[in-house]
Order: sequence, then structure tokens, then C-alpha cells
Amino acid sequence: MRENEQRSSLFRKKPIASGGDDNGVLKRALGPLDLTTLGVGAIIGTGVFVLTGVAAATYAGPGLVLSFLLAGIICAFAALCYSEFASSIPASGSAYTYSYTAFGEVIAWILGWDLILEYGFASAAVASGWSGYFQTLLSGFGLELPHALTSAFSPEKGTYFDITAAVITLMITFLLTRGVKEAARASGIMVAIKLIVVLIFIGVGVFYVEPDNWQPFLPFGISGVTAGAATVFFAYIGFDAVSTAAEEVKRPQRDLPIGIIASLAICTVLYIVVSLILTGIVPYNLLNVSDPVAFAFEYVQLKGLSWIVSLGAITGITTVLLVMMYGQTRLLYSMSRDGLLSPVFSKISGKSQTPAVGTWVAGIIVALFSGFISLGHLAELTNIGTLFAFAVVSLGIIVLRKNNPDLKRGFRVPLVPLIPILSALGCMYLMTRLAALTWITFFVWLFIGLIIYFAYGRHYSHLNPARRISGAFRSKGK
Repeated sequence: MRENEQRSSLFRKKPIASGGDDNGVLKRALGPLDLTTLGVGAIIGTGVFVLTGVAAATYAGPGLVLSFLLAGIICAFAALCYSEFASSIPASGSAYTYSYTAFGEVIAWILGWDLILEYGFASAAVASGWSGYFQTLLSGFGLELPHALTSAFSPEKGTYFDITAAVITLMITFLLTRGVKEAARASGIMVAIKLIVVLIFIGVGVFYVEPDNWQPFLPFGISGVTAGAATVFFAYIGFDAVSTAAEEVKRPQRDLPIGIIASLAICTVLYIVVSLILTGIVPYNLLNVSDPVAFAFEYVQLKGLSWIVSLGAITGITTVLLVMMYGQTRLLYSMSRDGLLSPVFSKISGKSQTPAVGTWVAGIIVALFSGFISLGHLAELTNIGTLFAFAVVSLGIIVLRKNNPDLKRGFRVPLVPLIPILSALGCMYLMTRLAALTWITFFVWLFIGLIIYFAYGRHYSHLNPARRISGAFRSKGK
């Protein structure tokens, strides 16, 4: 009997109508344009400015365009599922909150812990990439930082701390504590700048394309295209961060699907065009560089435009860092509000109406990671966490339709269960294309998370009957 009770407690579900908290209410200030710019801000950055070259040189060649198309189609299916959840359950927390209502608490914890990995370590990796571009820009002015402070801890190379990565992380943290509208406005300005830079690359680069560079189109075969899709999937991470803003959106049922689908559509088209032009300008085997878009202009002797692209890359990566850290803080806020993490992450600042203390805690941790640890292979680890989350959310649509058929939905996924099944299968297939070490690290991370859940979260969960009873007694005592 007791064993059955314990099993059922693991799968206790959060009521769909639940929302709010005891610490304050997030300010509803975002519209569809804000959400679209947040999404584009998160998506276009490291993917287009860094991963395009690596994926073309080592996986797909000119067939990179097919890798982006395949990853984009799978993301589109997942985006439809996210849109229905976001319009039905307009609460902070993204896939974590959705799985809490569809599958139950232990699955929600696994998804939440998985997304902490995605947002937190991806933020650190993006900050490290930002640092590299920024130092290159400084060198163009004849300025150099002390060598010991230019990269992550590596005594054999003479480096101990990446100071610029840590500083940009703390600056973004400060911006996020000022208020979500201010962060969205800053993101909108930076998104406009980097879109202009991408369009400059397309508009100028198209005149330097050599069709012979597209031969052979599939030097690594179809398997290279699929492996490339698994790698460049990192480039699409970000549209799911839009759904973490649900409780700060003016009309979430209408605006969230618009923001999610519009941002993904814009970025997919730009990725395909940029990858086609990039591999047309430079032979694919020369693109294994950290700044492929800028390198393409250098390759055709357009060094002035190369500098502009580098500046745009810095701006682009900054918006990715902004939205990734935003998603991280809102995820921690939701898990804390449900009792699964410390209350510090859900304490709302009265002035800015943001979880300021939790934002600073998360920001300082990410700054330390970005300063001390080199995360060169983090893209694959981030990808496996994201693909896992997308697969679970997709299957959650089928469960939610069955268990809550009358739930008000501002957006409905067409062709259920076909679309959710295709989305889940596509994500699972891309997961199989990732390295064995990535899988091992992923399972170790989930194991650590389960230890934390059984030691803390399960007992302090707001859905724990014993906790509610004790809370009632304390209230009467007062």
C-alpha cells in the first residue's frame, strides 16, 4: 500500500489553473513583437556566426543547407507543440511547467533539471564565444588584455580566468534585474543590428558566390547531413525560451504562438540562405574557423566588411546570452515557486517586479563557469538536453488532449497525434547522432538531479500533502 502511495506521489500533477505565488506577481509587459525579437535574439547568434563553419567543414559540406532544413523542420513540429502548450497553460517555466501538468512531478523535475543544463551551461558557452570575438575586436584597435585573463583556466597555456566572459555575463544579469521590458527593448535594438549585418552578408556575399564551391554537394553523404543537423540544432535553441515569458505577456493565448512560430520561421530562412552563400564563397574544407562569416569576407579581400560582421557577431551573441539567461532565471523561478528549489529563486523584487535575487545568484554562477571553464564541446551536450525536452513536450500534447479535451486552447496543433509523434521521433533520431560521451555526461547530470529531487524537492514540493498540512498548522498557530 505504502509503495503504491510513494509511486503515485512521484507522478502528482500540477493543476492547470494554478498560478501565482506568495512572493509577488510578474509584470505583464510583453507583446507579440517583443516575443518575436526575444526569439530571434536567442536563435540568431552562435549558430549562424560560429557553427555554420564547423558543421560545413566537418560534417555536411555544402549540404549544410539540408542540415539546417532538416533541423528546422523538426523544430517547426516542436514549435507547434510548444505553441499549443503555451496558449493553454500560460505559465512561466516552459517544458518544465508543461510536463508538470501532463506527466507529473518527477518527469517535470527531470525536464526542469535538463533545462537548467541547457540554459545555464549554454549561457556560459555563449559568453566564452562572445569573449573571443570581443578580444579580436580589441586587437583591431591595438589593445590586448593580460594573457592570464584572456581564456579559461589552463595553466599550461598561461591562462587562468576569462575576464571578459565573466564581465559580459554580469552586465546581462544586471540588465535582467532592471525589468523584463527594459531587457526586451535592449534585445530588440541588438536584434535589429545583427539582422542588418546578416542581410549585408547576404546582399554582398551573393555576388562572390562561385558555384564550383558547391561541388561535391554532399562530400560526407546523407549521414553527414544528419550528423550536421544534430550539430546545428544548437543554432535553433531559443524559440523555446519565448515560452518561459508566459506570465509576462499581455495576451499569452494569442501572442505566444505568434512569437514562437514567427521567430523560428524568420531564422530558418536566414540560416538556409546564409549557409548556401557561405559555402558558395569559401570551399567548405576551409571553414573550420571560429568566425566563418567574417572569414568569408576576408577570403574575398573585403576586410572592412569583415570588421563590421565581427561587430555584428558580438551584438548577435549578446542577444543570445540575454535570452538564454532570461530563460534560465524564469525556469528557476517556476521550480522554486513550486517548492522544488530554494525560495530564493522565486522572491520578486517590488521595484522591478523581477526575481532579482535569484537572477543574481544564477548570473554569478554562470559568470564563474564562463570565466574558469572551457566549454568547447558544450554544443552537443546542450543539444541532447534540448532534443530530450522537445520530445517530451511533443508527446505531452497527446497526453493533454486525452486527459483535458475541454481545455481552452488559443492554438491547436494540427493532425494530432501525427505531428507530435513526428516531432518526438525526429528529436530522438537526432539524439542518436550525438557522441557516446555526450550521452554519458547527460545521464550523469540527470542522476545528480534525481538525488537532489529525492533529498529536497520531493519533500518541499507544494503538492506534498504533508507540507500543506504542516503549513496549515503553522497558519493557525499564527
